[in-house]
Amino acid sequence: MRFALLLCMAVAALQPAFAATAEDSVTAALGQRLFPVVAAMDRSQANVKVRSMLAERDRRLAACAEDAACKVDASVWKEHEMGLVAQMAAADGTSAEARERRDAVIRELVGLNAVLEVYGKGGTPRYPQIDGPIGKQGSRRLAADVAVAASISELGREEAVAAFDPSIGLALALLDANERLDAIAFEPLDGGLNSDAFQHARGLDWSRYRYTAIIVLGAGPEDLLTPLSARGKLHVKVAAQRYFSGLAPFIIVSGAAVHPRGTRSVEAVEMRRALIERYRVPAHAIAIEPYARHTTTNLRNAARLLMAMKAPMDRDALVLSDPPHIDAVESAEFVARNRRELGYQPGSVGERTSSFDIVFRPSPDSARVDPLDPLDP
Repeated sequence: MRFALLLCMAVAALQPAFAATAEDSVTAALGQRLFPVVAAMDRSQANVKVRSMLAERDRRLAACAEDAACKVDASVWKEHEMGLVAQMAAADGTSAEARERRDAVIRELVGLNAVLEVYGKGGTPRYPQIDGPIGKQGSRRLAADVAVAASISELGREEAVAAFDPSIGLALALLDANERLDAIAFEPLDGGLNSDAFQHARGLDWSRYRYTAIIVLGAGPEDLLTPLSARGKLHVKVAAQRYFSGLAPFIIVSGAAVHPRGTRSVEAVEMRRALIERYRVPAHAIAIEPYARHTTTNLRNAARLLMAMKAPMDRDALVLSDPPHIDAVESAEFVARNRRELGYQPGSVGERTSSFDIVFRPSPDSARVDPLDPLDP
């Protein structure tokens, strides 16, 4: 009897102390960044129509068996399916809150479909020179990456980020398989290289300055070996002069790892380094915005950063770049491009104060998340 008891205890000691899901923290962070509303939805709390629709999507996916390309097609959200989820999301709250949640669901699911199209099928992204999968459409590399992503997403079916619908996990796995985790590369943005600036902003008297920040637009090099382009060096020099003249408490350097495709040099990080090492600008006066891939998102993301730093949104910032770039920011085409690509204006462009500078009043609309660009939502 004693031997049997000891044997049972030994066997029990070999068993896991608890059973838990092996959650991928990177995938979870990416899902929360790209699909904050949809990924947080509780499938068990969905209404009958939504549960029925999700069950049909599950059957559609199961019919694919081990066919990865079929799984990509089966995961695409149809218009009426989006409508049902959006309607459910808008069921509670004030009319304004309901409208905001409904619109967010549609944006997120349209963005999810775009990830499936571009990274799952090799479709053409908005900017094919700098975006898109590693493998080309129809290539063995693309097919292999899609197969791996399908396996990863299947193994992650029980993870919280994909609990509402497996398509979320597949979209995230496709980005992961293509090394496209850009959207979370510098999170949390108030830490790391920005920790000093955020700390400085907490006790700042913003009224002492003419502008809340000098927003410096990036300019990527044309080769993989150059960390900071000649234009970038020009921008940095002018920014340092503006800062030391006392115009603003902060320099926001904006730009991701964009040009050329495959570069590891992040424009914002390289400009920050030059400001500190070459011009002795204090680190607490520089905030990096390392996600923007276009001029539209340079301004949108700078507006987001200013909101996060608790800057007064009824005050102007100063946008700085080379003269041709500022010409473009000042143009009617830029207004149209914002409307076309963002769906709103990230702020209002004002007076041209020099060939290098133009006034910018950020808009709270810039807080809107849009995974149509999954590298910078």
